[in-house]
Amino acid sequence: MKITMLLLAFFVSTALGAPAADPYQARRQTMVERDLKGRGISDQRLLAAMERVPRHLYVTHDLQARAYADHPLPIAEGQTISQPYVVALMTEALQLQPSDRVLEIGTGSGYQAAVLAELVKEVFTIEIRKPLADTADQRLREFGYRNVQVRHGDGYYGWEEAAPFDAIIVTAAANHIPPPLLRQLKDGGRLILPLGSTVFSQTLTLLIRTGDRFRTEQLGTVAFVPMTGAVRDQP
Repeated sequence: MKITMLLLAFFVSTALGAPAADPYQARRQTMVERDLKGRGISDQRLLAAMERVPRHLYVTHDLQARAYADHPLPIAEGQTISQPYVVALMTEALQLQPSDRVLEIGTGSGYQAAVLAELVKEVFTIEIRKPLADTADQRLREFGYRNVQVRHGDGYYGWEEAAPFDAIIVTAAANHIPPPLLRQLKDGGRLILPLGSTVFSQTLTLLIRTGDRFRTEQLGTVAFVPMTGAVRDQP
């Protein structure tokens, strides 16, 4: 378990005789029970991680009261933070192990990276919008995540020098699967992304690699903001 600055503040204040209360703890617990467990999420490590990670600190102050409702919220640069259930659904589908190394395409606010960091050994996350990359990097460092590396760049090409990865998660819509990501996935690894129209809805698609072959599973309909960069120039 990673020690975030929020928890550190709690321990310090407790030592001084004034326990720091998290006003959103009850809302996180309700979110986990109602929107995650209640909709079929069963991975106990994941549920515990999402109960720990303070989602309200990954959105602007004016939206914090809505942080634990089960819907996406706007962040900077015209992007969004995914609804909690979709975060949980995509993460659970990867079947993550503590020793795993995971690549995330689309850092956004850093919330998904934080959830991943609670579960695996290393997280590599790429964000094409520099203001978002810089803010997420600073936020994740402040919260104590030393197992996350943030890169500003085009996620279409992945992170070749850090490959191969046990799992890859793409948090933006694409009309095809970037070939570099397929090459950077380990044998036996899993890749998940919203695949289909970048204007309307997409199909949440899971790929499982066996040698040079990929088995696919469809996990339902979702709506993500479109992936940008080189993906738009490819057929």
